[in-house]
Amino acid sequence: MEKIKEDNNILDKSNESRNKDRSVDLITNSVETGEGDGFIVHRCFPSHSIRHLDPFLLLDEMGPLELLPQETKGFPDHPHRGFVTVTYLLEGKFEHRDSQGNSGKLGPGDVQWMTAGSGLVHSEMPEKEFAKTGGRLHGFQLWINLRKTDKWIKPNYQDVPSRKIPIARTADGKVSVKVIAGNSLDAKAVINTLTPILYLHFTLQPGGEVVQHVPKNYNAFAYVINGKGMFGKDKTIVEEKKMIVFKNDGEYVSIREPENGRSSLDVLLIAGMPLNEPIVQYGPFVMNTQEEIDKTIEDYRDGRLGKIEF
Repeated sequence: MEKIKEDNNILDKSNESRNKDRSVDLITNSVETGEGDGFIVHRCFPSHSIRHLDPFLLLDEMGPLELLPQETKGFPDHPHRGFVTVTYLLEGKFEHRDSQGNSGKLGPGDVQWMTAGSGLVHSEMPEKEFAKTGGRLHGFQLWINLRKTDKWIKPNYQDVPSRKIPIARTADGKVSVKVIAGNSLDAKAVINTLTPILYLHFTLQPGGEVVQHVPKNYNAFAYVINGKGMFGKDKTIVEEKKMIVFKNDGEYVSIREPENGRSSLDVLLIAGMPLNEPIVQYGPFVMNTQEEIDKTIEDYRDGRLGKIEF
């Protein structure tokens, strides 16, 4: 059963919160590209305008993609070291395996929080029974950097089914939020994070508004999944498939769906405390120095990250 909370104080419309509302710094389009063995993603960043948003390294919207029967597009065996991958599935079914013998399945609303740490080889593919019949696949993958001291920890997983992820709603029923990481509307995520972040999935009905507290030192951005809404101090209108980067000029992020909106607004709000450490990246390896990258490439080529054998 969903953990559902109601909070009468979500719409904090005090002058103090309004004066501390963040403004929009940048709006960018996601770019359609192919990943894995032909899986279409809409890449929010990295891009020409955004390399990193410390501590975040990448956000991909996976699909939406209509998978044909017996079609197995996905993300076959590939390595990771030095960061966290977060897979949030909206539709369809995935299964994952890795070089340490771990495996699991993801369904609609489920989250996989994988800390790659010192490294492994990993695969994410459509679940076998789902692939037989085909269907719609849709989800997100977020990459989060790790502190230098955490890059060599043993890999681990937090596979969290949708029923365990808290959902909170406003008293008027116009706003709901799925709390994947951090806190919102007095609901606290069940996922533990090494890097302090917020990962929130808001759904706003026409007339709905949320003013979410975000620590001023956090970098913050939003991605519009569906619909069109108003963001930030200046109520900037942004449509789906676009990403909004907020300035670090306040302690709140406001999102609003006008009363005359024709549909609901689905949006991810993600924010995190920057690590302020050097980043050297080579594809799926993210370290602090070029020497560490060179060693990682050597480790992978020599099989020290393992291989998937089941």
